[in-house]
Amino acid sequence: MATITMNSLGARARNPWVGFVLRRVWRLLVSLAALVTAAFAMIHLIPGDPVRAALGTTADPAMVAARRESLGLDQSLLKQYADFVGNLLQGRLGESIGAQMPVSEIISGRLPATLQIAVPAFVLILLIAVPVGMTAAVLTKGGRRRRGELAFTGVTGFLGAVPEFLLAVGLIAAFAVAWPLFPVASRGGVDSYVLPVLALTVVPAASLSRIVRVETLRVLGEDYMRTARAKRLPARLRYLRHALPNLLTSSLTLGGLLFSSLLAGTVLVENVFAWPGLGTTIVQAITEKDYPLVQGVVLVYGAAALLITFVVDVAVAVADPQSTVRGS
Repeated sequence: MATITMNSLGARARNPWVGFVLRRVWRLLVSLAALVTAAFAMIHLIPGDPVRAALGTTADPAMVAARRESLGLDQSLLKQYADFVGNLLQGRLGESIGAQMPVSEIISGRLPATLQIAVPAFVLILLIAVPVGMTAAVLTKGGRRRRGELAFTGVTGFLGAVPEFLLAVGLIAAFAVAWPLFPVASRGGVDSYVLPVLALTVVPAASLSRIVRVETLRVLGEDYMRTARAKRLPARLRYLRHALPNLLTSSLTLGGLLFSSLLAGTVLVENVFAWPGLGTTIVQAITEKDYPLVQGVVLVYGAAALLITFVVDVAVAVADPQSTVRGS
């Protein structure tokens, strides 16, 4: 029985999937530990007293001392770090200095508003970039339609270089002021979502469509695509059944990076449109020197990016196990 158990454990250890998942989980845990340490150090690397800076220079010293004690800033650095990690493991992110309420409650109230524009923008980016990039590759394959290729690269290159906040201001000027079709700012009806989502969509969609075009040209030059053409398969089957699945690996990787960058891009877009999400929250917290709240939002953004990267790694491994799992 002992021999059978040892053999089964050895077989699991030699399983490339087990090793792959363990390495990815270990990498995730190390990255999360580094993120937590950096977020903790943030409030201590700021010159001066963060509580004094938040309450103002004229605040009563007794009030400042009491506030420091309530936040645990009067303890030793090691004790503060241990308490910080312990609170995180229990789902507590501290208390906001300005609002005097738990940071987790503030974030849970603002996070849905951020996701309400980030998720539709992500879906719209994929729905635009993948078909446009593939179509551009098919039409310009082999050096054909040089003018069309130049137009595609020129337009997407220009749109991909426009800062998102500048695009947001332009959309407001065009479609809320000069041509008042949508609200200027704030969250209201369905029409209030249009401009923020577009501001988050245009730049990444243009950049991603260029990458999809390059990947499609690479796939179209593979042997299996030549075989599909030799079999005289219809174009619809060649592109959808053979080309598109082989773009899945790179599309998943880029999609994960894209969604992570979208969460960061919402900071600028939300402030332009006065959108009540985490983006406006962190800017207000920085302005008001509410460092525990800044700390909590940074942790949420960082943890979301790391978790998305982990999920993408696993999804890519499932889609292409030979090259990903064995290569790692």
